[in-house]
Amino acid sequence: MARRFEGRVAVVTGGASGIGFGIAEQFAGQGACVALLDREEEHGHAASAQIRASGGTCQFYRADVATESDVIAALDQVAARFHRVDHLVNNAGMVLVKGIEECTAEEWDRVIAVNLKSVFLTVKHSLPWLRLSPQPTVVNIGSVSSFIGQQGTPAYVASKGGVLLLSKALALDLAPDRIRVNCVCPGITDTPMFRFHVNTTPDPERTLRERFGRVPLRRALSPREIADAVLYLSSDQSSGVTGISLVVDGGYTAAAEWS
Repeated sequence: MARRFEGRVAVVTGGASGIGFGIAEQFAGQGACVALLDREEEHGHAASAQIRASGGTCQFYRADVATESDVIAALDQVAARFHRVDHLVNNAGMVLVKGIEECTAEEWDRVIAVNLKSVFLTVKHSLPWLRLSPQPTVVNIGSVSSFIGQQGTPAYVASKGGVLLLSKALALDLAPDRIRVNCVCPGITDTPMFRFHVNTTPDPERTLRERFGRVPLRRALSPREIADAVLYLSSDQSSGVTGISLVVDGGYTAAAEWS
């Protein structure tokens, strides 16, 4: 059976764990050469080694994607190694559980830089290579918080709202170059970042039960389920799709009240 991304190169930011690792793993399993960008060096090397041990092609590049010089250096290394970039997935992200009064200006700037500015930087500096690809795509990872508010995380919510509208703006601007840009918006997904958020609450187990109780499917999503949506939007099967938000949330945003 032919693999969908044979001979192509996929760049995945924040790929050392969680959703990003699930995306990188799926791309590699479908034949892509994966460039995994992350600031966590130890986890990045371990993740790329795990993908290679499973028979995939993956190389880790250390980069803080909120820093332009890091992005340029990493993408230069990717181009030198693989000589092309076909698919870019902007997954790197962070959450800050602080209200507006407790959040410092420096913390606010960092969240916006990691979650939103990084999309600007990676797309900008990938464009020379994406334009050469016969099937170029960009998929940005938003959130259900791209559409609705979430208590106690104003910087995160603002950044994810920005990711969604930046995706739509880029879809229009890059359409003449045949570059499709879409946004995947996950709901509650079982990742280290989600667990960190839950563990900041007084009773994490109770918080988990309450969170899952708000999801019609009554469970968290897996990174693989988010990765399936990303690979669809990166594949030829979605060749006519650009500028959309694909929500993968177990029904979380389907209704204000359902039970």
